[in-house]
Amino acid sequence: MKRTILLSISVLLALGLKAQKPVYLDESKPLEMRVEDALSRMTLNEKIAVIHAQSKFSSAGVKRLGFSDFWTDDGPHGVRPDVLWDEWEQAGQTNDSCVAFPALTCLAATWNPSLANLYGHSLGEEALYRGKDMILGPGVNIYRTPLGGRNFEYLGEDPYLSSRMVVPYIHGLQNMGVAACVKHYALNNDEEYRHQVNVIVDDRTLHEIYLPAFKAAVTEGGAWGIMGAYNLYHNQHNCHNEILLNKILKHDWKFDGVVVSDWGGTHNTDEAVMNGLDMEFGTGTDGLRAGTKNAYENYYMAYPYLMGIREGKYSEKELNDKVRRVLRLYYRTTMNRNRPNGFLCSEAHYAAARKIGDEGVVLLKNDKNVLPVDTLSAHNILVVGENAIKMMTVGGGSSSLKAQKEISFLQGLREALSCHNIKVDYERGYVGDVTGSYNGVTTGQDLNDKRSAAKLIEDAVAKARKADYVILFGGLNKSDYQDCEGHDRKEYGLPYGQDKLVDALAKANKKLVFVNISGNAVAMPWKNKVNAILQGWFVGSESGEVLADIITGKANPSGKLPFTWVASLNDVPAHRLNAYPGKWRADHKIIDEEYKEGLYVGYRGVDKFMTKPLFAFGHGLSYTSFKITNLRADKHEMTRDGKITFTVNVKNTGKREGSEVVQLYINDVKSSLPRPYKELKGFAKVSLNPGESKDVSITIDNNSLSYYDDNKSEWVSESGAFKALIGNSSDHIIGEIGFVLR
Repeated sequence: MKRTILLSISVLLALGLKAQKPVYLDESKPLEMRVEDALSRMTLNEKIAVIHAQSKFSSAGVKRLGFSDFWTDDGPHGVRPDVLWDEWEQAGQTNDSCVAFPALTCLAATWNPSLANLYGHSLGEEALYRGKDMILGPGVNIYRTPLGGRNFEYLGEDPYLSSRMVVPYIHGLQNMGVAACVKHYALNNDEEYRHQVNVIVDDRTLHEIYLPAFKAAVTEGGAWGIMGAYNLYHNQHNCHNEILLNKILKHDWKFDGVVVSDWGGTHNTDEAVMNGLDMEFGTGTDGLRAGTKNAYENYYMAYPYLMGIREGKYSEKELNDKVRRVLRLYYRTTMNRNRPNGFLCSEAHYAAARKIGDEGVVLLKNDKNVLPVDTLSAHNILVVGENAIKMMTVGGGSSSLKAQKEISFLQGLREALSCHNIKVDYERGYVGDVTGSYNGVTTGQDLNDKRSAAKLIEDAVAKARKADYVILFGGLNKSDYQDCEGHDRKEYGLPYGQDKLVDALAKANKKLVFVNISGNAVAMPWKNKVNAILQGWFVGSESGEVLADIITGKANPSGKLPFTWVASLNDVPAHRLNAYPGKWRADHKIIDEEYKEGLYVGYRGVDKFMTKPLFAFGHGLSYTSFKITNLRADKHEMTRDGKITFTVNVKNTGKREGSEVVQLYINDVKSSLPRPYKELKGFAKVSLNPGESKDVSITIDNNSLSYYDDNKSEWVSESGAFKALIGNSSDHIIGEIGFVLR
């Protein structure tokens, strides 16, 4: 049922108001005029009420004026199930299931911005049906280390790729009248002690690596909400940080939306009032406080703020700015009578999830073309691994979902291969934690399986010797200390003794396929013993269908890695320089973590330290082959107000349709400040039939040549020589062409 957002004329008359439509309700008037009129009609108590929570996920409206309550909900991979008013326990509703979309690492791996728009649009339709006005996502924090517990929620290591993917996501979501709340702003790269980490980072690194995706979300995406992070920067918590919120976000970027605190991320009334926080959520939401009538009235920006104004400690200047922002949010969402209809669990949403998954899965290795499975000759396929049967939409923290359905990898393969009369057998293979649960939903399987680790391997090997193919679904899951909110991984290696299992299966069967389910890279000491490796991500409701599509060849993989897959942790610059996870101060209250690696994150660090990753940023294979030739530019000199276009010819030289991603990196030949050897500044995905060729063009401007000068506190470009490097991964550059900036 839609919520009533306007009072009838009769009710207005009953309240003693004029029958003539007031300005704040007049849709023909400019937005800011309506905001000012509404603000002028609000009491001090009403102003305070709209800037803090009234329940776990809602804030109060102004019912006297016709503004309904405002409802948020976790994302960014699906609409979280409803919880009780004051408790994290699920509300037990029957209409709060959802479609679980692939995790954002999978979306980033598509390198397809149009799919990001489809993702946001589909999620927005589900949110509308569920009565949600703001989705707490997407996340755009940078993949700094593969130990990061929430990396699976983000868009990878590169600020340019993240920027190009987040903008259409926001457009798709907000075109439905549902606000995006881009998170976690900023420098939120640790989970284990996220409330205590004070990040020390130079201004160049901050602006060139960790802020661009947020900036794009605001200045290009027009995001209506930004969520502050738990960590600290310059010794201030980021939910009320003078530099990040007031100076950069609101002053420099002209952000006119709301800054929302992460749940429990507010710590101080003075800073919350003065340093840019607009809506406070989650403070003390562990049940109502003993002896307190309403704990929500005691939020930092509730009663303490109200009393501070009444006592003269604060003026209403800051409060009015916060309320203006909240009112803009209302007009964009709850007061928008033109919001379209919502749909829940529609066929179109499942199709979108499957398409995103099909394009996001990355074929990392495929020796002897072992994939796709030869359905004409195969008779018996063995599936091994707990991840083949474990629900992956549950757990992992706030991204946990109550999916209407989740097709397991085992089920998906069995259904796909049944028409070929291929038997698909299963063995567990390793002792994991199939009984994991989160927020009232369990993932329990094989509860009576009491076999030892050695016996599980022995039984899997016995069947592997007789199978035509062995497909091992391993990797991580969403349990604590894996891909999970609140904790970081403790090691780079695979859990549950999976390495022993892989070694044993590799000896037993030459057609072994390892499918890594995770949002992170993992150590693969057995890489050369395995024929094929797929990066399968967390792909949501359509998990089984997606991986079956890829394994059987129904879909041709076209995903590219959105992060560098290192051989060892020492190859990660932050670990190499002992810059992670930071050091406790003497009082053991704050951890100072200095980003000593600076700009050299991911592939930038590969070039700097001359390491060799297992799989490079941008790497991804196909079941067909491509040839990229004839690199050319439309000019050889460019002015600062001009543009330059680079063109290559891409030909499908294989025997089946497929898609390739052309990647453009820029090299500054001579710079007055140190710069990475190359930086991604453009990409284009092209689909080709066998034998077909197309010209692909990528255009850049002065922004693509600029760096942040921390002495001037501005972006600058230097005249001189540059090179454009074209390839299909960061370690496979097929050509370069020079040009000059005048």
